[in-house]
Amino acid sequence: MAALKIIGVYLLRGVTLLLAISILCFVLTSLSPIDPMRAYIQANPGVSAENIAQMEEYWGLNDPPVQRYFKWGSALLQGDFGESKIYQRPVLEVIATRFQATLALMLAAWTLAGLLGFAVGCLMGMFNGRRVDRTLKRFCLIMCSIPTFWIGLVLLIVFSVWLGWFPFGLAVPIGVAPADVTIWQRLHHLILPALTLSFLSFANIALHTREKLIEVMRSDYVLFARARGESDWSILRRHGLRNTLIPAVTMQFLSFAELFSGSIIAENVFSYPGLGAAASAAGLQGDIPLLLGITLFSALFVFIGNAIANALYVLIDPRLREGTS
Repeated sequence: MAALKIIGVYLLRGVTLLLAISILCFVLTSLSPIDPMRAYIQANPGVSAENIAQMEEYWGLNDPPVQRYFKWGSALLQGDFGESKIYQRPVLEVIATRFQATLALMLAAWTLAGLLGFAVGCLMGMFNGRRVDRTLKRFCLIMCSIPTFWIGLVLLIVFSVWLGWFPFGLAVPIGVAPADVTIWQRLHHLILPALTLSFLSFANIALHTREKLIEVMRSDYVLFARARGESDWSILRRHGLRNTLIPAVTMQFLSFAELFSGSIIAENVFSYPGLGAAASAAGLQGDIPLLLGITLFSALFVFIGNAIANALYVLIDPRLREGTS
């Protein structure tokens, strides 16, 4: 019963969140200075006035905003997210196709940021106040201040232009059929965008892990462990890692939102055909159905990530298991 209650609460929160985001995004897109019809005419200069009137009627641009929202919401409840004006395909199909590339990019960046951030944070916490800690802390603070697009441009110039180690962009080589692309070629195109995207959350995870580990190393039970003759690395393994995992997991799963927003910049810098690039194109060209669909999908993805983080807390911390039971 307790598990069913928790699941019910999360479902209610998820539905409320999606409803609020859908209303907010619909209002913002309605107030946007970008005219979807004008953007469509600029993309298709030969379209006739009759076709323009038909498209306005089909998209419901002549209806009041409230009526358009309820019409869109009722279709959404039936699984119809509308049709993308840019790609001339259903929105769900565009999201499913683009999300495969974005998911690979986000998982690579997410894993890299989590592992490196946690390792560097533990290293800084163990050498608190020493030269290693000061150097790594300065590096992390600099990474927190540098924009993502600047990091991507620097990596692109150094490793693609100067050294020629990596391709300039895209997810697959030019002129190669998708069925003929090897895993190594996909990874080769993925490394620089994933490395750029990982810097968004790497520094925050490292700094939060450092502060938590310093707090743990100054606690009474660690002082007692030192009195028993345990070494610093033994204390880190037996006491430090588990206590520092919770803030690290929190920052790791909270970075889902950062990764989604950062993927828009990273994918545009590297011409990576993912969901972020589709969202950027939808916003600039007034593709309202695609933009709303991507927004709702990203909100649902972030919500699921936070729910997974809360479930992992119970597995990591025995005190939470006792409280839940």
